Amino acid sequence: MKESALLELARLYAQIDRSVERLVERHAARLNCKRGCCACCVDDLTVFEIEAENIRRRHSVLLRSQAPHPSGRCAFLDADGACRIYQDRPYVCRTQGLPLRWLEEAADGQIFELRDICPLNDDGEAIEQLSENDCWTIGPAESQLAKLQALFGGGKMNRVRLRELFGSNKAFETNTQIREEKQPCNGSP
Repeated sequence: MKESALLELARLYAQIDRSVERLVERHAARLNCKRGCCACCVDDLTVFEIEAENIRRRHSVLLRSQAPHPSGRCAFLDADGACRIYQDRPYVCRTQGLPLRWLEEAADGQIFELRDICPLNDDGEAIEQLSENDCWTIGPAESQLAKLQALFGGGKMNRVRLRELFGSNKAFETNTQIREEKQPCNGSP
């Protein structure tokens, strides 16, 4: 069951990447995201256990032989602010920088829409004026991911801190604690 859930995760990532590619093409003039821009690569990010297991399986050598990035930014950044697991990055990292939209429910039961975009990508047409299809809609992919996690975790919705994936790497813990200073990255607001 876990193996089939991991295969479905790969399919979900491919589907997400195809949709993201269309949005990146649409918003190419406004997107400042590039290799080394790590303004959205925050520390203490958690992912579902299925995504953590995917990273463990695909990057076991990195997890055993390399140190996590110093605290303050994502553990998987390299010294230049680039992602060391880019091809296998979690779902949340695949949509960063895009115009985002989601629906919320008010106390009176009314549904309303919210939108957001990285401040580095704010130049251009106001995101409130974009069509729904020109934004990444938060919700559908998360629902699919939650279903895969439930299948993978036997109904448990466990989450794992990305930094903890380096947890078995005791040789680097002291070194990482010494280098606690925040590392600059391209595109920091």
